[in-house]
Amino acid sequence: MPNQSNERAIQLISQYAKQLRPKVNSDFDSILSAIGDAKVVMIGEASHGTYEFYENRAELTKRLIKEKGFTILACEADWPCAWKVNQWVKGVSTNEKNAEEALGEFLRFPRWMWRNTVVQEFITWLKAHNETVKDKKQKTGFYGIDLYSLQSSREEVIKYLEKVDGELAKRAKKCYGCFDRYPTEESYGYNSALALSHGCEKEAIAVLKAMLAKHANLMSQNKSQDDYDESFYAMENAKIVREAEKYYRHMFEGGEITWNIRDTHMVECLQDLLKHIGDDAKAVIWAHNSHIGDGFETQSKRAKEVNIGQLVRQRFGLENTFNIGFTTFTGTVTAADNWDMDPDFKRVKPSLKHSHEYLLHEALIAGETKETKSHLASDGQYYLLFRSNSRQSNDANSISKELNDLFYTTRLERAIGVIYRPNTERPSHYFDAHLSTQFDCVIHIETTKALEPLEMHPQWVKSRNDQVPDTFPMNV
Repeated sequence: MPNQSNERAIQLISQYAKQLRPKVNSDFDSILSAIGDAKVVMIGEASHGTYEFYENRAELTKRLIKEKGFTILACEADWPCAWKVNQWVKGVSTNEKNAEEALGEFLRFPRWMWRNTVVQEFITWLKAHNETVKDKKQKTGFYGIDLYSLQSSREEVIKYLEKVDGELAKRAKKCYGCFDRYPTEESYGYNSALALSHGCEKEAIAVLKAMLAKHANLMSQNKSQDDYDESFYAMENAKIVREAEKYYRHMFEGGEITWNIRDTHMVECLQDLLKHIGDDAKAVIWAHNSHIGDGFETQSKRAKEVNIGQLVRQRFGLENTFNIGFTTFTGTVTAADNWDMDPDFKRVKPSLKHSHEYLLHEALIAGETKETKSHLASDGQYYLLFRSNSRQSNDANSISKELNDLFYTTRLERAIGVIYRPNTERPSHYFDAHLSTQFDCVIHIETTKALEPLEMHPQWVKSRNDQVPDTFPMNV
């Protein structure tokens, strides 16, 4: 893009950016106003291991719960693990003494994604908030909408059926016994892909059909809310077994199929939650930028991938949704070198030129060089609004069509998941995107810190202690 366009974009960023100071909740006011009466608010993260992404997301979610009545927090997490948290924050389970114990089911890699200090503080707050809410249906729940939990979900289905329907429990055990031939989900996928076995698709579908019928029958009876919740939890586990079977069966084929299975499942699980809680329910989604940003506005369109952000906008209507992405220029991050490895404390390389992150960085640097410093220079955090559901005139003045057009230009965007490979950063972590249509709002944090896991792994501690001081000049 020509330098003149960059210069104009920097001028407009300085004009329209909103200051975001740590712990100053009133700085979120413009975002809350722009969200309006949206039914689904999606809040992302540019990595799965950055403190500021998690912290700002948690603080914004608290306001959505308190001020706008959101009662569903749907996370990129396993359903059974999150359900334990849900029962604790709602006061249904008293077995856990504190938030750390409530997060105890998160044993699978990457544990730090949910077992970290920010989530620990947030669910402690959520439990205290729920204790002030008398109506059970108005208490805010914590749910996992991902599909990786094939093994634990089938165990939960059996456990529920053994309690309420012994005969169906025997049938489900027989069907789910099909999976016992495979030591891991990956082993099941490998054998299915090579046609070394007939797979367990029919068995998973059979149990799901029985669970759907059982739940529908229960809902027609005069039962307690706890009974409905318990049946709903088991039914969703049966859905996960069916979708996870499909996911792992296709995982060695490559292409977009497994991504589409996963994101479609997460949206359908969200819709089930909204229906279960009630017609007036509203949901916040916590997931990676790559899931909640509209995939139609990225190179995923060419790959024929769909994602949560795209599907939610299509199914609920743009005016009933709002999505927020995060960016950073540099800093540190908690991530692993490879799958199933312990987390490490890693330095995030400065963003590449020709990226959205670099342009946002340039705007902040330009503000710092003025004789009278721009408000952007304060704390290195700010946000831009690209769209608003509000019809108030002052909100309209927060959005610039010209700036939106400049950010619609295709640039690189960085995505760090649970794995970070700085040596191959360009092919491993960057993709093309139209930022102003991918997100309704973007929060930029110039220099970020690594998320702190609850488990202090030796390598993480060593890497943190070996890092150069924060005062080291990263921009040279």
